[in-house]
Amino acid sequence: MAAVDPATLDFRPARPLPAHQRLLNSTPVAILLYVLVMYLIIRGSYIGAERMGYNWQWYQIPRYFYTLTDDGFRWGEIPRGLMVTIYLSGLSFLLSVGIGLVVALLRLSDLIVGRGVSIVFLELIRNIPLLVLLYLFYYVLGPIFGWSRFTASVLTLAVFHGALVSEILRAGINAVPVGQWEAAKSIGMSGYQTYRYIVLPQSIRIMLPPMTGEFVHLIKSSAIVSVIAVAELTTIGRNIISHTFMSFEVWFTVAAVYMVLTLTLSIGVTYLERKYAVDR
Repeated sequence: MAAVDPATLDFRPARPLPAHQRLLNSTPVAILLYVLVMYLIIRGSYIGAERMGYNWQWYQIPRYFYTLTDDGFRWGEIPRGLMVTIYLSGLSFLLSVGIGLVVALLRLSDLIVGRGVSIVFLELIRNIPLLVLLYLFYYVLGPIFGWSRFTASVLTLAVFHGALVSEILRAGINAVPVGQWEAAKSIGMSGYQTYRYIVLPQSIRIMLPPMTGEFVHLIKSSAIVSVIAVAELTTIGRNIISHTFMSFEVWFTVAAVYMVLTLTLSIGVTYLERKYAVDR
């Protein structure tokens, strides 16, 4: 193979982006576009409601967040439903990580049976709609094993998202350079020690953004358990509407609560990602 003369190489720096493209990619413009889209959605809803002759009752919404009585301050129905959503989502996510880790390790193992079981699990779960899976766990398996609504909901979300988490974990593990595996083996580490001290700590930073996205996805998916009357945020919203008929106000409020929750989570993880970033 002929040697390359460095003098013949073109080391000119890459051309900077045009001014208009840098402007469109800037954070202020992104925030402005987001605010504009939200304004158009809200404005369109208001116009549609006015044409229907809808009577807005925003003044009633605060009492579903808190009430002041002779006994003192009391949380309303919406915060209590939010706490159930957070607890349900957090517990489901922890279980999904455990399931995903087992499935990912089976998929990466040298065992033919283990790889076969993991592939069957992934293909089965990923090709069943979440609603059908929920009905299967609650109406079919629930009576057999005596599961409550909450237990069936947690297991449904954990199994469904466990299949997705397993692929994130597998990709993160595969992203660790081969030299790290060989170095661990050369100093006499077992497979467990290699994963525990070498592979998983390095892959966490790689997996953090997609795992955050999966947790946000799980939080939004948790709204589906309202079909079996688990008292989470969406179910509380439906119950309030059934008593007050304030469809627009309640659904706008519930959507805003979900948005604040997921945005707070995303911002927090972005901060951690920048704080613990490691130069490659």
